[in-house]
Amino acid sequence: MGRRVVVTGMGAITPIGLNIEEFWQSVQAGEIGFAPITKFDASEYKCRIAAEVKGFEGKNFMDAKAAKRMELFSQYAVAAAKEALCDSGIEMEKEDPYRVGTAIGSGIGSLQAIEREHKKLMEKGPNRVNPLFVPMMIGNMAAGNVSIQFGLKGKSINSVTACATGTNTIGEAFRAVAYGEADVMAAGGTESCITPIGIAGFTALTALSAVDDPKKCSLPFDKDRSGFVMGEGAAVVILEELEHAKARGAKIYAEVVGYGCSSDAYHITSPEESGAGAARAMTNAIADAGLKPEDIPYINAHGTGTHHNDLFETRAIKLAFGEHAKKLKINSTKSMVGHLLGAAGAIEFVTCVKELEEGYLHRTVGYSKPDEEMDLDYCKEAATGDYSYALSNSLGFGGHNASILLAKYKE
Repeated sequence: MGRRVVVTGMGAITPIGLNIEEFWQSVQAGEIGFAPITKFDASEYKCRIAAEVKGFEGKNFMDAKAAKRMELFSQYAVAAAKEALCDSGIEMEKEDPYRVGTAIGSGIGSLQAIEREHKKLMEKGPNRVNPLFVPMMIGNMAAGNVSIQFGLKGKSINSVTACATGTNTIGEAFRAVAYGEADVMAAGGTESCITPIGIAGFTALTALSAVDDPKKCSLPFDKDRSGFVMGEGAAVVILEELEHAKARGAKIYAEVVGYGCSSDAYHITSPEESGAGAARAMTNAIADAGLKPEDIPYINAHGTGTHHNDLFETRAIKLAFGEHAKKLKINSTKSMVGHLLGAAGAIEFVTCVKELEEGYLHRTVGYSKPDEEMDLDYCKEAATGDYSYALSNSLGFGGHNASILLAKYKE
């Protein structure tokens, strides 16, 4: 392992809060972000519920002219990055900008731009398509816009691994700092796909819940689970080399100590049934930190609320941890914010940082009815204690498995 990497700043735009403080207060209160879709008329759709970001206006977080040249997923990323950088106390004029990088991913980019410009193309012809269509739509523009807005000239990447994107981008940023490619990385994920084609496409896959009751639509690990609820938003964290952080007197929230990946090599949407691939990602992350499975007290699960994911992830946890699986605390943040796709792993990473900092594990909201074979502790109630480590899982279509391990910071 290379240099030690710590978390010194965080920012978030979520369905239950437009900054870290609002988000965390909502998490502790067990608030849910689910409500009828307002972004378009969903009355004819099987799925009519989503976890939309409320009250967000790009001009409140950045120059209005700059915001107009960004699609919503980029605006969310810039807003979250602004909060994270401010929270970290980094002064870019005192930094070598080529040592401060960006790793912000989006699973899809802008479906809004695709829908809007395709309509123009069909109705008015090719000459009416917006000249900025492509640079506004493509997924790397979240990272691109953040680096432009804040003058981050170091390594700039955009991992696209579907629902594992947020964890992969933070993991790759962790590696970049650990191995000396950067001293500081702004890392995370962003997504905004609550659009007609987005909802229709995931519904056609039978992945989305069709339950109209906001309190019963997202039930990870519950026997009555019926699919995931589409969420949106962004989370960005500042990862920094420890000595660099200490030299400028930064507040240190947590330490990143391990990162592991694997591929199921099995199916384009379904996880591998035994859970072997996800188990390997977890054990890789734990081994990367020089730890043993029994050292881990808590997992923030991918926990989407689909039948296959929750069952196969449970199997994966049992494979990775053996008898220790029964002692683990496991929760799903998606029980409150839904599935933020490319941003999911990032907001769950932020959740883990706050949980370690405050010794508080949130409950899996709505979980009440155990399912056969799923007999682990899924945090029916919140838990308090001194937790040394938090493992966060993300599993993406295509078989992408990613796990990242956080530790309570110690000198």
